[in-house]
Amino acid sequence: MISQVRPGRGVALSIGVLLLAMSGATAGAVTETTTAGAVTETTAAGAVAGTATSTATAAATGPLPFDLPAKATLRASAKKVFAHYFTPYPVSLDNKESGVDYYTKNYLNPAGESGKHAVYGGLLRDRPQPRAVLSGDYQLQDMESEVKTAAAAGIDGFTVDMLSLSSANWTRLKLLVKAAETVDTGFTIVPMPDMTSLTADAATLAASLAELAASKSIYRLADGRVVVSPFKAEAKTVAWWADLIDIMNTKYGIKVALVPTFLNFSANAAAFAPISYGFSNWGNRSPAGQSGIASNIKKAHDLGKIWMQPVSVQDERPNQSIYDEALNTQNLRTTWAGSIGNGADWVQLTTWNDFSEGTQFTPSPHNDSSYLDISSYYLTWLKTGKAPAIVRDTVYLTHRTQLAAAKPTGGQTKLMAPRSGTSTPRDSVEILSFLTGAATVNATIGGAAKTYQAEAGLRTQLYPLANGTNKVSVVRSGTTTASVTSPWTVVAAPVVQDLQYHAVSSGR
Repeated sequence: MISQVRPGRGVALSIGVLLLAMSGATAGAVTETTTAGAVTETTAAGAVAGTATSTATAAATGPLPFDLPAKATLRASAKKVFAHYFTPYPVSLDNKESGVDYYTKNYLNPAGESGKHAVYGGLLRDRPQPRAVLSGDYQLQDMESEVKTAAAAGIDGFTVDMLSLSSANWTRLKLLVKAAETVDTGFTIVPMPDMTSLTADAATLAASLAELAASKSIYRLADGRVVVSPFKAEAKTVAWWADLIDIMNTKYGIKVALVPTFLNFSANAAAFAPISYGFSNWGNRSPAGQSGIASNIKKAHDLGKIWMQPVSVQDERPNQSIYDEALNTQNLRTTWAGSIGNGADWVQLTTWNDFSEGTQFTPSPHNDSSYLDISSYYLTWLKTGKAPAIVRDTVYLTHRTQLAAAKPTGGQTKLMAPRSGTSTPRDSVEILSFLTGAATVNATIGGAAKTYQAEAGLRTQLYPLANGTNKVSVVRSGTTTASVTSPWTVVAAPVVQDLQYHAVSSGR
């Protein structure tokens, strides 16, 4: 099995602090003060980071802190949310039990694939959520499951990376299209030709796009145009793309709405504007790199185009010796804040399942559905225009399992270093709380007891990362309303270097 990793993804934006105007307040801004060994992040009044509250008594049922609107309500919004699907990492590669399957034996294991990943401690640090062996067409069933999971979170569809026009990745793309047709015709697929990988000429790519467009699950605008969003569109000239659009129209009778995803948006926007319906960029995976969100959206709108904003969790690439510092969930919250506060038309979650870059939103052993659940909150805000009322106390606990500077003991010789321009690495445990009312939060951080008072709404609390276990509970009027214990122990001497943030949710 060969994993295809796209170099050049996650190109850094200019460095700065994201400041957004919303309702007269500084949206998404946070203040940090150090108190008694803990760092407290408090959202500014009225901030997009979450001040909508409810006085309702916390309900114990449901995994989310709010009630997700009906699917039809969310899909009626002109705002669209897609998740970037990477075909090399489907739910299962061989339909075997998780302890002996390809992910476990060859991608997570440093000795896997005849030891070719040993120098960087294995290709992956996380994997899709394991499941039991299936009978029948397991690959189609897995794709159907992924469509259902994304749709249940409020996502409109997948932007699917087209790495090739044949072989396993092409087969998986077509299976995903078929799965959407089968289980949810309202869930759509946006083809994303990957121009770092494809070498086909315009006519050949047009033929493959036309084959996909025969499906009713391919995303179309209200006027019938098929949306195509090439990754690193600037790898081909404007004339090349204009030729492809013309071939699609004249040979196949398919009109295209081009939404290029650039690595360098500002350098290419003006040239691509005449042939494009909208724009996007691949973006950054660190709070320090998000200062360009407002200007990118404004530039796109000034050119009369829609903007698809990348929203991301984190990024770590063992085989490329690099990682971005996400600051727990701060990067996730910041990119969502930028989308909402600056009027993004669409959002692309980058990514659904690229485990080789550690950017996954999909439920996995290491994230407990937490990043997808948090995104459902902001997604609802984006689509409805208001923050959802919090009706259930819910807490999310995020932390690494080792200090950022820890050295692995398992023989790994190729280590990750922070990407140039990323946020300064930190060693913190973050408690992200959604509360229906003020409450006491009790935590155990590395075995040490911590307590603080949290107000209603959304709040983050940081503590220094320490070796040992982490857990948190919410207590109001003597009753525990939410609690969660991280299954991941923080260790001083890790076997392999792993700089992703693990996450758990009281709702799960």
